[in-house]
This record gives sequence, structure tokens and C-alpha cells, in this order.
Amino acid sequence: MTNNKIIFGFTGQLSCGKGTAAKYLEQKYNAQTYRFSTKLRNLLDAIYIEHSRDAMIKMSEAVRSIFGEDILAKAMAKDAANDSNPIVVVEGIRRPADIEFLKELPNFILVEIFAEPETRYQRLIKRRENSDDNSKTYKQFLADHQRPTELSISQVTPEAVEHIDNNGTVEDLNKQLDVLIKKYAN
Repeated sequence: MTNNKIIFGFTGQLSCGKGTAAKYLEQKYNAQTYRFSTKLRNLLDAIYIEHSRDAMIKMSEAVRSIFGEDILAKAMAKDAANDSNPIVVVEGIRRPADIEFLKELPNFILVEIFAEPETRYQRLIKRRENSDDNSKTYKQFLADHQRPTELSISQVTPEAVEHIDNNGTVEDLNKQLDVLIKKYAN
């Protein structure tokens, strides 16, 4: 590892593998991860609201409408900048405003992780991260892609400098992440 901190920003569609990729980097390379969704979950916890996808989206929209579209981006950029870890992951970049401040940080690399819709749907219902994930139909999953928080991803992904195909196995994903670390850590 060099003395320069690497900040990977992960973007991609719902259940493409951003969290799985972040966990792998945490476990193998001791990366520190910051998730946009963690900030929203903490707010929901503070007012005792269940972590459904709908509640997460509503909280995101409310916070951004009151404090500005870039409020969470500012917080994430500060977290990443202040972290002394040599590898930092910012997970869940969905909007152009989300990378506005991160792009200003030295060694920030935006990474798109992608997978086919059916693959992502199977992963979503299996992982059950939100309370409504296991009961979601494929039709509802595809409808979620029409929500503002998901539509804006297509405005972010063209800015990615690295692209990871996560249609294969976890081992395939991990190999691509190892290559990414080797490329930027040396």
C-alpha cells in the first residue's frame, strides 16, 4: 500500500453487489466503509420507523428537500476525508449530487457495479436487508427502478472510471476487486 488513501465510490442499480463488494474489501484489505443508507437507517432508528425501502426513500427525500440535495454527500465526503484508513469505500452513490464533493477528494475512484435485473432480484429477496424485501415480487422490484432514487443512478454511472460485472459468482466479484486494489494501491 502506498501512503495515499484510496477512496472507492460504489454506484449501481439496486442489489447489484455494492454491499458485498464493500464487505469483501473490509475483510480482506481492512477497508473502512461508509454507506448512504446507514445515515438514513440511523435517522429511521431514532424515530422508531421500520427499515422498509419506502421508508428509506421517504427519509432520503425529506432530508434532501429540507437541507439540500447535497447534504448527505457533504457528510459522506467529510467522513471519507477524515478517515485515516488507507482504503475507504463510499457505498450507495445514486445521485449526481452524491459525488460532487467526493470528486474533489484526492484518489477518489468511482466504480460502477452492474448485474442483470433477474440476478439482482434473486439477491434482493435472499438477503432481506429491508423488511419488505422477502415479499417483493419481480414486478414490484422492477417498479422500484422507476423511483427517483433509482432513476438518478443512470446519471451517475457514466462518470465511473471502473466497471465491475457482477453477474457471476462471489468469487468472480472478489477477483475483480483484487485487480482493482492492485491497480490503485501500487
